[in-house]
Amino acid sequence: MPEIFFVKPRAQLSRPPLERMLRIHDVLRRGTLVNCARLVKTLEVCRKTVVRDIAFMRDRLDLPIDYDARIRAYRYTHPVNAFPTVQVTEGELMALLVARRALEQYRGTPFHRQLEIAFEKLAGGLRDKISFSPADELRAVSFKNAGLGKADLTAFNALSGAVLRLREVEFDYRKPGANRSQRRRVRPYHLAHRENLWYLVGHDLERDALRTYALPRIGGVRVGDTVFVKPADFSPEKFFATALGVLGGDGDFAVVIRFKAGVADLVREREWHESQEMRDLPGGGLELRLRLGALAEIERWVLGWGASAEVLKPAVLREKIRAAAGALAAVYASPAD
Repeated sequence: MPEIFFVKPRAQLSRPPLERMLRIHDVLRRGTLVNCARLVKTLEVCRKTVVRDIAFMRDRLDLPIDYDARIRAYRYTHPVNAFPTVQVTEGELMALLVARRALEQYRGTPFHRQLEIAFEKLAGGLRDKISFSPADELRAVSFKNAGLGKADLTAFNALSGAVLRLREVEFDYRKPGANRSQRRRVRPYHLAHRENLWYLVGHDLERDALRTYALPRIGGVRVGDTVFVKPADFSPEKFFATALGVLGGDGDFAVVIRFKAGVADLVREREWHESQEMRDLPGGGLELRLRLGALAEIERWVLGWGASAEVLKPAVLREKIRAAAGALAAVYASPAD
């Protein structure tokens, strides 16, 4: 465990209890002879506070603290490597291990190593009172995300740093279906992992509007020296509130979709959007109502259900689905080559 160093606050009467106990632990772990008088002077607290902290460490955290009257000093009766700052049940530890496996989607990004370090610190601080085999338990748990997005690590590192330091960036961006990329100058506000893909949300300076950029379509990133101030009213929750997945908008569409009984349970089983309302229909069918700011994503989503879903409102979305269905029928009108 690395040594812990503390900087004395300028205008603070006493350290927080955890900080004091970590100081006491660090001294005892190194075998330094210390008593109440020395701790009172070092921690700048009264004797009563030191006695209370030591009693808590001994009685509540089960640390092997003993007062040796011969040398008039406190000591650990046996070696202690980690301070037990985290106490969890077996179920909570299992959930933590499951979360670690689920976070494999961050592999290849700067967050993956940071998460590994965080888990190591948590594990190092656990009280050694849990005995079960995580490897055996986790064989019953697995994760599979279809269509995981690809992101250039160099671009990701540059953009994540620009988001944290609030620096303007330039990059080449190719829209879906476009043959050529265009140079964009953006103030990056936020990185989001949605629909198995990383996206950058930022203010496009030439278009003077918020835009969403998929990281696999970004290249040639250059972080500038210009520092900007992010608007106080920006929040990712607000930005994505009108989106089914990623693409929101300024519209206000009341979407109503009817599902046949054969797929109704599949729809009921998931949370599709914060605004969703479901109503059971006679015969086992289902009616889903959503409030969205754009229709591009819901159009693709409805088409994925085939003939099992029918758009009732709005009329513009129903027409889009009808046109897409006609084009699809034309594709399959003749045998494949």
